[in-house]
Amino acid sequence: MKMNTPEAVAILSELNCLYPHTREEMNFLRFENPYQILIMTILSAQTTDVTINGLRDELFSCYPDPASLAAASQDEVERIIHPAGFYHTKAKNIIGTAKCLCENFDGSVPETVQELVTLPGVGRKTANIVTNHAFGNPVGIAVDTHVGRLAQRIGFSDNTDPNKIEIDLMHLFPKEWWGEINYLLISHGRAVCTARKPACERCCIRESCRTGRKLGSE
Repeated sequence: MKMNTPEAVAILSELNCLYPHTREEMNFLRFENPYQILIMTILSAQTTDVTINGLRDELFSCYPDPASLAAASQDEVERIIHPAGFYHTKAKNIIGTAKCLCENFDGSVPETVQELVTLPGVGRKTANIVTNHAFGNPVGIAVDTHVGRLAQRIGFSDNTDPNKIEIDLMHLFPKEWWGEINYLLISHGRAVCTARKPACERCCIRESCRTGRKLGSE
């Protein structure tokens, strides 16, 4: 049976109580402005937030704005971001993004998903993170591996494609929840509903969760 909106909102409300947060705490990357969160989110692919936060100070002390990063040596950028992995591609993308910001957006980060996805290395997930956390305008929902996994396990979506999961979540939840979903599902995915061995026995939403109910009936 497909989950309805009141049931889904009740689950998020439960998670919201379990993981209290301020607006500033809803993003796991420690940024100061739209430029920083854009670059850090591009770099965060397939690595940890801790790693990206760890290289932030050196990166932005060397390249505090798009103009300085656009003029950067790729070798030097690669040296700084090496811990992030895939450093050659990521360096090329963030330098390319900085050049696009300078050439097409007067050195500013655009505020729409449609404009953001024209930048090198930026897809819908990154664009949604920037619009939500940099500009306070959640026009979509960032679906990463945690969000996708929990959306399927809980019963929010039956899809595996991130773009389709995003659409399902947007249809299921009122817009006032869109900015919270990513933080709450990532938090629960890290603490309880882990990829390899979810701790369903101590999960606060197990009676409402599709997977939790199934395990409980076995």
